[in-house]
Amino acid sequence: MPGPAQNETFPAIVEAQGAPGPVLLVCEHASNAIPAEYGTLGLGEDLRQAHIAWDPGALGLARGLARRLGAGLVHAPVSRLVYDCNRPPDAAGAMAERSEMHPVPGNAGLTAAARARRVAAVYLPFHDALHAEIARRLTLGPAPVIVTIHSFTPVWFGVPRAVEFGVIHDADPRLAEAVLGEARATLGLTCEMNAPYSAADDVTHTLKLQALPYGLLNVMLELRNDLIATEAAQEDMADRLAPVLARAVARLRG
Repeated sequence: MPGPAQNETFPAIVEAQGAPGPVLLVCEHASNAIPAEYGTLGLGEDLRQAHIAWDPGALGLARGLARRLGAGLVHAPVSRLVYDCNRPPDAAGAMAERSEMHPVPGNAGLTAAARARRVAAVYLPFHDALHAEIARRLTLGPAPVIVTIHSFTPVWFGVPRAVEFGVIHDADPRLAEAVLGEARATLGLTCEMNAPYSAADDVTHTLKLQALPYGLLNVMLELRNDLIATEAAQEDMADRLAPVLARAVARLRG
């Protein structure tokens, strides 16, 4: 499978940079786009549209939240199958050879040089842009609150998932605990801490890399993707979730 042209990169997309609110939203799995340089990664159209390639509904929800919270938004422009921006370069899942039950032929047997090209093309531009936005906000104040937005499939390896809204933290649980309390009181969903994933599943790379070193409030949010499958559903969920986030942030920031 061919690699990208020399020096070609796919930088993060930064939206609402001048938004006045304290929250900075991040959507690492916003897109299922596969640049032409990578062909189709050996996958049919059905799998390129499926959850293995991206987090369906997550970007629409993140944009809805950004509008309601006056928040900034940073999101990845290419599929996580090219490079998963929520994984470090040495992680097998950064360029997964298999996602759930599906092999990814275009990721099979990548050489170290090919992996390094993808790190340079996707991972570094994404995290450089996110770090630059965090640094800008730290300089101007107030310190940003990092909230990553994800979605997950209702069925995993054939097993249905009961959880509808997952709240995930790494070493700093403060915002996660506040969000979970607000969500359980008002959101009307089955809400769980560290489900369907947790830091033990290596899903908190962005939080560890970008938020924890600065002591920033941070949380990873997971919505079951059948709940945000349409634009109308994404807007409805944003209506419901934005006050939850606003109250949780206000409780901690005073």
